[in-house]
Amino acid sequence: METHSTAVAFGGTQTVHTHASKVCGCDMTFAVYMPPQAKAGPVPVLWYLSGLTCNHTNVMDKGEYRAHAAKYGVAIICPDTSPRGDNVPDDDGNWQFGSGAGFYLDATAEPWRKNYNMYSYITQELPELVAKNFTVDMKRQGVFGHSMGGHGALTIALKNPDTFKSCSAFAPIAQPTTADWSAGAFAKYLGDNPELWAEYDATLLIENGRRFSEFLVDQGDADSFLDDGLRPWLLKDACEKADIPLTLRMQPGYDHSYFFVSTFMEDHIKWHAERL
Repeated sequence: METHSTAVAFGGTQTVHTHASKVCGCDMTFAVYMPPQAKAGPVPVLWYLSGLTCNHTNVMDKGEYRAHAAKYGVAIICPDTSPRGDNVPDDDGNWQFGSGAGFYLDATAEPWRKNYNMYSYITQELPELVAKNFTVDMKRQGVFGHSMGGHGALTIALKNPDTFKSCSAFAPIAQPTTADWSAGAFAKYLGDNPELWAEYDATLLIENGRRFSEFLVDQGDADSFLDDGLRPWLLKDACEKADIPLTLRMQPGYDHSYFFVSTFMEDHIKWHAERL
């Protein structure tokens, strides 16, 4: 595992790591922020999953999470959004598929199945690597994310409630199996099997019996993707029918950008810290 670090506020360091991933078949990069409290012992872990076209650097540059993570004593892990490399298949020019658009699923269709296994990477391979190399308490893990990453956070939490103790999202794709900007990717990654699609759709997972303790979701009401891609009301309906507590906050005037994410970042980190 190759490493380089950058000094940040509160005397901590943000470390960026590259390692050879077996499940993705290529080198993968992720960032880690360790709070000062880790000097005294293991700290809770909060996974941040980024959205379409992003990688691990977007939230590092724009998310403004380090001071809050230091304040509440939480480690932040920022994985990439897809496998990358010359030997990894891609769809050049399609921002909704391929590089930067792994959708946190395990592909089953060719030629994507060899590399695009972000679900296994986030839930199995990367946690094992983090547990071995950092002073973290893997019994206290939470997950959150933005947009495609919000979708990933919700589905990963619903499928792994014993591992993840808290889950929140910024503007998640609530029902990706029917959203304009994700259904095409699902068809390419997973073929035409609706049962496979449902395994990576928060609303359908809930309808099919998956449960989680509670969710926090922030959504800007001026988000240009609200009606065609995000549709948080579908998640609200599913949670209400399943008696899953959901705090859905429609934030007036906010769009889909990291100005929105960074504004409410402390709320989310504090919310997770209280539950971890």
